[in-house]
Amino acid sequence: MSLRTRLLLALLGLVAAGLLVAGVVTYSSLRAFLLERVDQQLREARGPVALTLASSQIPGLPDQTGGPGRPSLPPGTYGELRTSEGVVLNQISYSYGTETQPTPQLPTPLPGASAQDADGTLFNTSAAGGGGPRFRVLVQSVPTVQRVLIVAVPLTETTQTMGRLLGVEIIAFALVLVGLGVAAWLIIKHDLRPLEAMADTADVIAAGDLTQRVEPAEPRTEVGRLGLSLNAMLAQIEVAFAERAATEEKLRRFLADASHELRTPLTSIRGYAEVFERGAKDDPEDLATAMRRIEEESKRMGVMVDELLLLARLGEGRRPEREPVDLARVVNDAVGDARAADPTRDISLDAPAELVVTGDEHQLRQVVANLLGNARQHTPPGCPVHVQLRSEDGDAGAAEGAGAGDPRVGTGEAVLEVADEGPGLAPEVAAQVFEPFYRADKSRARQSGGAGLGLAIVAAIVAAHGGSVALQTQPGAGATFSVRLPQSQSPIQEARA
Repeated sequence: MSLRTRLLLALLGLVAAGLLVAGVVTYSSLRAFLLERVDQQLREARGPVALTLASSQIPGLPDQTGGPGRPSLPPGTYGELRTSEGVVLNQISYSYGTETQPTPQLPTPLPGASAQDADGTLFNTSAAGGGGPRFRVLVQSVPTVQRVLIVAVPLTETTQTMGRLLGVEIIAFALVLVGLGVAAWLIIKHDLRPLEAMADTADVIAAGDLTQRVEPAEPRTEVGRLGLSLNAMLAQIEVAFAERAATEEKLRRFLADASHELRTPLTSIRGYAEVFERGAKDDPEDLATAMRRIEEESKRMGVMVDELLLLARLGEGRRPEREPVDLARVVNDAVGDARAADPTRDISLDAPAELVVTGDEHQLRQVVANLLGNARQHTPPGCPVHVQLRSEDGDAGAAEGAGAGDPRVGTGEAVLEVADEGPGLAPEVAAQVFEPFYRADKSRARQSGGAGLGLAIVAAIVAAHGGSVALQTQPGAGATFSVRLPQSQSPIQEARA
């Protein structure tokens, strides 16, 4: 059963119950009022009816069945006088000259015949012989004269009035239900139309179009607030699906690139193995060349596998070691290694004596080494490289003036910048340099250009340490890599103690 039908039936059921209660209350109240009025008429008619009935029993008493002293009672009013033993002495029926009126069916024994109630006993009874109206009967006992007075009034007018009221209530009941049902159906249909529109939109979204949004979406109505909530949920779902799609695409590209990069050294190793089998083992010079190239490609493949494993571990969200590390010493060592590897290149260093961060020293050394190696590989020979390490938030001065044993360290961010004066990068290239296996120069040989994992490892390690890495570059203006890491709150001497 649809929501619209359930709401309509519930509304009609409640209204029907309310109308039924109101009708019963109205019917009962009017019936009680009319019976009370009939009872009052009966009490007022006791004297005139008794006088009329006794006129034939007492000589000289004027007859009260006619004339100006006649009681004003409805046609069919019945009066009877009995002895206390139940012997009927006299009876009268007020027909006022019309056709014979029916008389009440009085039960035996007669209720109230022996009672001494001043107000008498009232009850309802049917007409004698059946087929007539019901009567309201008053039985009044008079013990002093051993008589019982009976006065009965037909309930014809009361029955007609109550029947007319019942008919009016039934018609009104039906008209109200029909009118309310039609109006409620139209109102519910109009108010539920936004829900139907939401259902249609949900079908489109379920089909795969996550850009759809439900209407209405406003805070004024319940349906509108539902639309706002659904749209907020859809926006989050769309973002989640987009992120998942991007992650899957990166994973597919990563696997494809990794397979491609690993295929090259494997191909070389297999090729030199085949050369060895074809006769190089008999020629000492060819054998030495084959073994050297197999060893070189094996080492390169081992380095690549280690880098892939490192990226995988960092991608799993594993937190690095959390120990105080003197980043100034790490940078000094890395610059010294770079100068030894390339004596012809001018590599300047501007760093404090000590600058402590919290993290994994081995991984931080790899960050600095990869940045310096990237600058050496992707700039012309002899191109200067400038390395700067500083503490921001006003603590750099204190750190620069501190000696090797001075416990003063900064409490802000450690900023490492590696800048070169090379040809720089285009903006579209700079946006992708931290992706795995990306290389700006597609024509660079794999032996000289690497696998394109160095900067990706840098970004992953820095992110794992709660820092950030950025690149500022312009074509012809060189490139500056900036790494920001949170500084340690404790001196490195205290941490090692």
